Amino acid sequence: MTFAVKAVIFDWAGTMVDFGCKAPVNALTQVFAQQGVPISEAEARADMGRAKLDHVTALLHEPGIVARWSAHFGKAPDAHDIERIYALVEPAMVAAAQAAAELIPGAAAAYAALLALGVKVGSGTGYTPEMMAAIRTAAARQGYAPEVVICAGDTPSGRPAPLMTWAALIGLDVWPASAAIKVDDAPVGIAEGRHAGCWTVGIAASGNSVGLDRDEFAALDDATRADRVAAATAELRAEGADFVIDDVSQLLPVVHQIAAAIEAGRKPGETLD
Repeated sequence: MTFAVKAVIFDWAGTMVDFGCKAPVNALTQVFAQQGVPISEAEARADMGRAKLDHVTALLHEPGIVARWSAHFGKAPDAHDIERIYALVEPAMVAAAQAAAELIPGAAAAYAALLALGVKVGSGTGYTPEMMAAIRTAAARQGYAPEVVICAGDTPSGRPAPLMTWAALIGLDVWPASAAIKVDDAPVGIAEGRHAGCWTVGIAASGNSVGLDRDEFAALDDATRADRVAAATAELRAEGADFVIDDVSQLLPVVHQIAAAIEAGRKPGETLD
């Protein structure tokens, strides 16, 4: 019998690669510091998951950053500044992403298990194709090569619009969207999946909200680690995630639970766990 889940659409950074979603933070903080307007890691992470042009735009509209920019340059940032900063962020992102292309533990095994079930695997990212080139090559060497990769700019609107997920489903020739799962570590990616009509699975521990690499995360005491993961879980739940797990190594039991729900006639958004 055909498995009820037809496709899984994965995010990349913080979900399948780059534990802690470090690459975008490193690139953004580096570029802004070079401009004489340093931004904090928290500011860099606030709009994570969006296309990087949208991300830069959001940063240059953030009141605190606008104030520091105005104090440094004598004027508020404008459309020209957004374009100029983005032009600097893109090569910085290419370098940072290439250095953070290690698969999150369990990613390759989850991918192989999905393929063994006959589930098609696609992906979407706020990175551009240029940012993704080295990541895709490195991921493939490590055993992860999704059939479809939708990048920023491939659709007219990025997250939280559903278009990237829909484009991935079209590329995979999968419908209805309610037979697919969107897996993402950022609330904006969960919103994308919900708007697309998919089941959504949030990733808490390895993602942007906790924001620590594997060694930093492991070094936390148990209580602090639990608090950080609980806060990330709450953010993803608040955005409407159907399930939240620590990392992708825990995905397959959830996939089977969603498959059972689909067979029982349940729809995304209904409380299951």
